[in-house]
Amino acid sequence: MTKETILIIGAVWVEPNSSAAGSRMMQLIELFLKENYRIVFVSTAQKNENAVDLSQIGVDEIQIELNNSSFDDFIKNLQPTIVVFDRFMIEEQFGWRVAENCPKALRILDTEDLHFLRKVRHQQLKKREEFSNDALLKADDTKREIAAILRCDLSLIISTYEMDLLTSVFKIDGKILYHLPFLYHRIDKDHEEKWKTFSERRHFLFIGNFFHKPNVDAVIALKKEIWPIIRTALPEAEIHIYGAYVNQQIQDLQNKKEGFIIKGFAKNAQKVFEDAKVVLAPLRFGAGIKGKLTEAMLCGTPSITTKIGAEGMHNNLPWNGFVENDFKEFALRAVELYSNEKLWLSLQKNGIEIINEIYNKEKLSQPFIKQINTIQNHIEVHRTQNFLGSLLQHQTMQATKYMSKWIEAKNK
Repeated sequence: MTKETILIIGAVWVEPNSSAAGSRMMQLIELFLKENYRIVFVSTAQKNENAVDLSQIGVDEIQIELNNSSFDDFIKNLQPTIVVFDRFMIEEQFGWRVAENCPKALRILDTEDLHFLRKVRHQQLKKREEFSNDALLKADDTKREIAAILRCDLSLIISTYEMDLLTSVFKIDGKILYHLPFLYHRIDKDHEEKWKTFSERRHFLFIGNFFHKPNVDAVIALKKEIWPIIRTALPEAEIHIYGAYVNQQIQDLQNKKEGFIIKGFAKNAQKVFEDAKVVLAPLRFGAGIKGKLTEAMLCGTPSITTKIGAEGMHNNLPWNGFVENDFKEFALRAVELYSNEKLWLSLQKNGIEIINEIYNKEKLSQPFIKQINTIQNHIEVHRTQNFLGSLLQHQTMQATKYMSKWIEAKNK
């Protein structure tokens, strides 16, 4: 029996092989399909060749327009019971239309990661300032994203660090937040036995979407500060840089003589991870959960990253490699891990424990669906208790509505 309809409004079409955000969205879609929801995925973006065809798995895909009242008619006809906004900017653009035309629908914001956290960290890094919560509290991006969280009935938060930040620094009521990390199958013995051995693997790996500024910064740090130390110690080693949307700045870093090789988009990312010996991710800013690091664990590949890289990802469990902020130490740890099979095997085991304890799809799915059902069954009470949210919804609807209508009239 088919359940109600879920409308997902995406900032972009789903690209699970290009970014962690894309694979996260795919996990949510698969979870909802398993629960027999009908899913309609819409976006204002243009589709490109990296996007998957969701119609192949029974999802309706529809192109929509921004600042256009045709969306109002569309959602009135569709009458979804749940609307998921993929990132806070989408809630800003469409949240008021959903609230006005489909007031009973449960509004869920999938934050992906806290964008304001990533942006403020980047700004402070550029200014060579220490990261501070004060800077977060002053930033306009923070105010916009927190407002979107408050306006929604439930916001999905991907990391434990971000959950703590929202409740302790921003005093957001835990009733409108839900910690939902990536959803993976357990790593069992069969899975483990299929992995390549230490001696069958070669080279270092970095992978990431280059539309994402932390990845660009990390590859530059690899080239300038980390790789020269590793290459001196391991003259035969190479680092392979994979990722969607390689720009000229990254392409220009290629130097085959130095073993620094830009490979571009990975059609089969899993194979790339399984062939590599060690994943390097020297991230100096960012937020959320890093898909490259969970993928490494899923493929039995130890990794070296920074505190920001591992943040909110492993609770108190030991990392499947090393967490090191000093780039000289980072490079020395990389050499040690690449050369020491016993160490490599013991750290590989840590990754299995992290995936099975924290990202276990079987453990995480049902409590999440139960939470959605509970809120749906008591939606009026839930919204009454979120007074700040209803106040912001009221104010935003007035302001955004008239701005949007003005843009639409101007476009005509």
